[in-house]
Amino acid sequence: MILVNASSLALAVQKMTDRHVVPESEARPEAGTEPRRRLLDPVDRASEILFGLIMVLTFTVSLNAVEAGRPDVRAMLIGALGCNFAWGIIDAVMFLMGIKGERSLALRTVRAIREAPTVGVAHAIIADALPGIVLPALSVLDLERIRLHLLQTSDLVIEPRLSRQDYLGAICIFMLVFFCTLPVVVPFMLLQDASLALRASNVVAVLMLFLTGYTFGKQSGRPWRVGFLMVAIGLLLIAVAVVLGG
Repeated sequence: MILVNASSLALAVQKMTDRHVVPESEARPEAGTEPRRRLLDPVDRASEILFGLIMVLTFTVSLNAVEAGRPDVRAMLIGALGCNFAWGIIDAVMFLMGIKGERSLALRTVRAIREAPTVGVAHAIIADALPGIVLPALSVLDLERIRLHLLQTSDLVIEPRLSRQDYLGAICIFMLVFFCTLPVVVPFMLLQDASLALRASNVVAVLMLFLTGYTFGKQSGRPWRVGFLMVAIGLLLIAVAVVLGG
């Protein structure tokens, strides 16, 4: 059984498109430069912020604000900050492991195409790896151009080794998970009244959920709808986590 991955083939299709649409002199990057790409895509950013907020809110909403004293609040703050700090590290490591695994699979796919016994088998592997919505638009000649491109592509292009960009992405994930904790816990640091601090913290958390969804929703052209949906999903997941003892 041959494992396939679409990332390497998507790269091939993009390069082919650039080659046919943009003059070669403009399409070729300058020596010593790499194509610029986002450290994290919008889905990753929204997911990490949502995850971080859920983690910290499971601590804050479980606090009995009426009976809680300063020692209780201090213990909650230490727990929330420590939890998100640890999970920020875990998420960052998992992010790097995912990238490495994806690239290893991509390299295996390219090698399977190169070592295919016939051109038809190579085309089948390529077609199986491409998104279903793209495949109908490609002819046999397109599949052959992809195959020829991958035959000429160096393994270094998709080598599983992690790059500086990958490590920066992992750092961004850690920062999103950990630092989204701070606005939610700041009211407990500034206000002596635990009940007032809890209400202020909840308002901040809901506002952050909405802004995260609103920003993410701009990608689809429906920011308000996605913003309110993010609030609803976030509150539902928090309720589930609290009920289950999370």
